[in-house]
Amino acid sequence: MRKTYWGTAVLLAALFFSCNRRSGPAPQIPLQDGWKFKPTDNLEFARPDFDDRGWTNIGVDKTWNKQGFPKYEGFGWYRIKVIIPSSLKKKAYLQDSVIFHLGRIDDFDQVFLNGELIGENLKNMPPGSKPNDAYKNLKYSFWDVPRRYSLPADDPRIRWDRENVIAVRVFDWGVAGGIYSGDLRIAMPEEREYFSLRFDRHIFQEKNGQWQKTLKIKNKAEKYSIEGRIRILVKNNISGKAIYQGDESFQLQPGTAHSFRYSLPKQQQSASAQYTVLFENSGDTLTFTEGVPYILTPPEKERPQINGALVYGQRPGKPFLYRIAATGRRPMSFLAVNLPEGLMLDTETGIITGKVNKRGVYKIRLIAENELGKDEKTLTVKIGDTIALTPPMGWNSWNCWGLSVTQERVYAAAKSFVESGLADHGWTYINIDDGWEIYGKSQEAKRTPDGEIRTNEKFPEMKKLGKDIHALGLKFGIYSSPGPLTCGGYTASYGYEERDAHTFADWGIDYLKYDLCTYRDLMTDQNDPKELMPPYKKMQKALAKQNRDIVYSLCEYGNGKVWEWGAKVGGNLWRTTGDIWDDWDRMFFIGFNQEEAAPYAGPGHWNDPDMLIVGWVGWGEHLHPTNLTPDEQYTHVSLWALLAAPLLLGNDLTRLDDFTLNLLTNDEVLAVDQDPLGRQGIPVIKEKNIHVYKKELSDGSAAVGIFNTGRATQEYTLYPEKIGIRRGVKVRDLWRQKDLGRLDREFKTVIPPHGVTLIKVSE
Repeated sequence: MRKTYWGTAVLLAALFFSCNRRSGPAPQIPLQDGWKFKPTDNLEFARPDFDDRGWTNIGVDKTWNKQGFPKYEGFGWYRIKVIIPSSLKKKAYLQDSVIFHLGRIDDFDQVFLNGELIGENLKNMPPGSKPNDAYKNLKYSFWDVPRRYSLPADDPRIRWDRENVIAVRVFDWGVAGGIYSGDLRIAMPEEREYFSLRFDRHIFQEKNGQWQKTLKIKNKAEKYSIEGRIRILVKNNISGKAIYQGDESFQLQPGTAHSFRYSLPKQQQSASAQYTVLFENSGDTLTFTEGVPYILTPPEKERPQINGALVYGQRPGKPFLYRIAATGRRPMSFLAVNLPEGLMLDTETGIITGKVNKRGVYKIRLIAENELGKDEKTLTVKIGDTIALTPPMGWNSWNCWGLSVTQERVYAAAKSFVESGLADHGWTYINIDDGWEIYGKSQEAKRTPDGEIRTNEKFPEMKKLGKDIHALGLKFGIYSSPGPLTCGGYTASYGYEERDAHTFADWGIDYLKYDLCTYRDLMTDQNDPKELMPPYKKMQKALAKQNRDIVYSLCEYGNGKVWEWGAKVGGNLWRTTGDIWDDWDRMFFIGFNQEEAAPYAGPGHWNDPDMLIVGWVGWGEHLHPTNLTPDEQYTHVSLWALLAAPLLLGNDLTRLDDFTLNLLTNDEVLAVDQDPLGRQGIPVIKEKNIHVYKKELSDGSAAVGIFNTGRATQEYTLYPEKIGIRRGVKVRDLWRQKDLGRLDREFKTVIPPHGVTLIKVSE
């Protein structure tokens, strides 16, 4: 049980000191315990003499929603009292400033020390700064960024050897709020805090057939020079052998920077790099690690190869749009034999359009040809009542642009699908997430006099955007909510379901993500299907009346076991979980916990464990390379393919590096996800850090993923009888697209940390 009775004297006793800076921990005051909370807003709460004895004791290791305030949104205040002894400064190596580490805060914050504003949303505030409410209207959140504020050691706002009051004013715009994790403490700066090493984690550039990495170091101090060395060690995670070793000395004057490069051969196996910084003055060390990308997917052939889903569903009389996905040297011509009446093919682009009025199953022979040869495949078109016969593959704006999404950025993503070649591998949907509507608290009219929803200034020509995306042979998606407002506080569809469905159809929308968001405020139990189903059924009825098919994506975070009823309200896919982000633990928790929902997946109705978190991501203007290592990204894509999950990218498609593009264009891996049988893979073995998944495929074969969820490389032997396959079957490495012979008594593999071996077994 958490102890919440800590007082000022106890916090003082918890201060850690070190007589020897080089060998002991840095002096600090922990701030993990002793906080009080009030779920309302009043700037008087910042005053050091304010009486908070009636406030609620609260922890800072979880959101306030999990501590007695499950539905609370808006402003909340945290307060803590602490003595800051002058010995904190005297025992420190660097004595120029005091750092307040306040953990992660969802969504926005203002920090007060003894009644004075010292920090706001990652920025230090100068003396005399006055608080206001403008920051709560920002277009993107800082929910996942640790807060760190600093004051000069002689700043009069610090009361040395006396009681200080820290007050944190938090604004939450929805879902969860408050201080929820991190190492909260007060400390003097360490030399490492003035040193920055930037290296764009896991991103290497190709030059002259090698990987090249640039390391950029900087001294952010105004008074101190920093001297030391950086030791570089790159090793193969399978063999343990060193690939590269280097040593670089540096001497940085205040405010100066330096960069240097190293190169190594392009890797074909898992590898990792470690950068150890040794500081000459303080004797301190700092270590950074990153994964080295390794390329498994073979280069594309210059002869034509038709890729992507080879089964397609459309309702009678609805607009038909199918882009033949084909790789190979251009120019290339296309042919479609046995097209049903009402369809036509553009022989130069491979885009099939039109309408088919007659129900039935049509077998169309697709041909792609260039000067080197041709490829033929059979496309099965089913004109009937079911669409989304395979999991949707595409892109969603949220995990890179968040609420800063614009029409230009969406169309840039569509062009990148074509120019990068992703469209030639079956990637199809370009989906706008939240942020295209009029902001709910704006004075601007949210709808026209006849009820049509209005777009904001970032999307001046939505209908034109749809036409432009369709002209590329791609499909167009949008976002709304059954509540009055979206999660970001923008206008939603409550009370205007039929009007919005008609507008979406007029814009050429092919996909709707419908996010529960503020509809939760109208509910008494967010996990009761009886309350969850009606708003989704209402929009489905509205969509069914439109003159085009719109794939219907239910987003209510897996509440009420949506997989059991999602198809009953017309859903084509439904989120089975909360949001994903680029963290191994989060991806692991989501991806390896989908077994319960597996029986409900199939053509036309898919379990959705959320988007792929690869490439450059970040929810706004400041993007970063995914924090997943290359091994973890191979696991991520392999697992989602085995789960028959929708594959929706969330990265900036204009910044596709070689590794990410290679990761997303392996047609044999994508074929596992797009298999027409639509069977979701399930775990068949769980042994400590080994998870084995098996997915049955339409041709009688099976895809098998062997995952190492541990932190060390592991050898593993798979026995066929343990996963229900007979001996003697053929084995193919899907990532390397290489036959491995026949599986007789056993299959042996070596798997790097958080990595995978993905194979196909067939007769």
